[in-house]
This record gives sequence, C-alpha cells and structure tokens, in this order.
Amino acid sequence: MNSPGRAKEIISKNIYLVLATVSEIGEPWNAPVFFAHDTFFNLYWGSYAGAQHSINIRANRRAYIVIFDPALPPGSGEGVYIQATVQELKDEKDIRDAHQLLSVRHIVPYWKVEQFFGEAPIRMYKAIPWKVWMNGEGSVNGHYVDTREEIRLV
Repeated sequence: MNSPGRAKEIISKNIYLVLATVSEIGEPWNAPVFFAHDTFFNLYWGSYAGAQHSINIRANRRAYIVIFDPALPPGSGEGVYIQATVQELKDEKDIRDAHQLLSVRHIVPYWKVEQFFGEAPIRMYKAIPWKVWMNGEGSVNGHYVDTREEIRLV
C-alpha cells in the first residue's frame, strides 16, 4: 500500500514533472517542466506565455501531472499522478514566493523575479492538486496489472 509520505518523498526528490494539458480543440500536449512545491504540495513552475502548455492552461485550467523516478528499472517504478487546477499567478507576492521556492530548489540563472511582471513573456504557474494517486498492484485472471491507488497528500 502506498502512503502520502512516499508520494511526498517522490515529489521532493524530483525537479521535473510531466505536465499534460489539452488545447481548446481537445488536442493533448505533454511537457516536462522544472518545478518546486510548497508545504501543501501545490506545484509551481515558470514558462513562456507562448508555450503550448501555457496557451492550453489559459483555455482549460485542468491538468494532469506525473512525477516519477526515471532511473528505476522496469517493474519497480513508482509514480505520483495528480489531477490539478492550474492558475497563472498575477499577485506580486505570490509570484515572489513561487520564485523563491524555485530558487531554493535549484539555481535557475536565466530567471530573475522581475522577468515575471508586467508584459514580460515569462509567467509563473501554480497547480493545485485535487486528486492524487500512486501505483498499485493488481491482478486480472492471474496476470499482473498496474493499477492506481488514490491517496491524500495533505
């Protein structure tokens, strides 16, 4: 059985998440993004406002996120699967706080906090999880199948 503690560990150890969004006309899009999280495990990243995932978020604020360790061998991997609502941060304090979380996680020399204000092309995003799963194990007619078990992060 997976635990919220294990999910938090996976999230905290990784610096990239895979973000899945859907365009206005229903076309799927996937993008890896460098991210940070707060104590409530809301997820933050900065992206070009013209990137396809940013355009998709403006059209449809729902996203699906996967965070996993790609170094684990087949059959032993664990992942955290998250349905979330995403918002572009507009408030200066929120942007500064998110930028600080990203800066503490890893030095990103090409992003200064001032680049997220006004007409700058870079935007800060926040994903608020509303449903979270981890890998489970199951069996169908004696055959192993990968399943998902819902967990609560907070």
